[in-house]
Amino acid sequence: MREKVNEIFQTDIYGITCEALSATGDNLEVVRQMINAGVKIIQYREKDKPKKEKLEECKVIREMCKPARVLFIVNDDVDIAILCKAGGVHVGQDDLPADQVRKLVGPEMIIGVSADTPGEVEDAIARGADYIGIGPVFTTGTKADAGEPVGLELVEFMAKNYKIPLVAIGGIDGKNIIEVRRRGIPCSAMISALVGCDDIVSRVAEIRKTIAQSDC
Repeated sequence: MREKVNEIFQTDIYGITCEALSATGDNLEVVRQMINAGVKIIQYREKDKPKKEKLEECKVIREMCKPARVLFIVNDDVDIAILCKAGGVHVGQDDLPADQVRKLVGPEMIIGVSADTPGEVEDAIARGADYIGIGPVFTTGTKADAGEPVGLELVEFMAKNYKIPLVAIGGIDGKNIIEVRRRGIPCSAMISALVGCDDIVSRVAEIRKTIAQSDC
């Protein structure tokens, strides 16, 4: 399991949905474009939709991701992740802890945990998390309760001190992703930088060109 997760998270971009910020206003179209762009991890994140609507969307997205071998992760809603047979679930510090989530989802589902301090990372690891989301790295308006940016120095500290797969999140775009990668985290989550444009395929290609031209 650990080797499988490590391999998956060697990817560069972790796409996250947010219909309110979407240029198309349609999560399914956003996911379709992310898949076509070659994004290999996609998280469904919708805080305010009714559960029934979220479940129906997630079932469709799961079927979209399956043939493309894209890891589909559901944010917060463990029950929806189970019901739609997602590949993973991501929880925050105020949600169920990873060890309790594991009892619900079984041994195969990937569990991610948000953390912004070494103590939170160590607790998540001890509870069996498969990967950690670190952030917000930069100022972000996507999440109202995101808190103060943790900054690049903490990113570098986390990358040097923890072997578990790490995903940087929060205010990351096609330019500052290079700074995150230089500090040791190759995988960055993006929301508005992707969903906010009409052509996600072209945006991802631009980001990857920037990465290829950098020294990281």
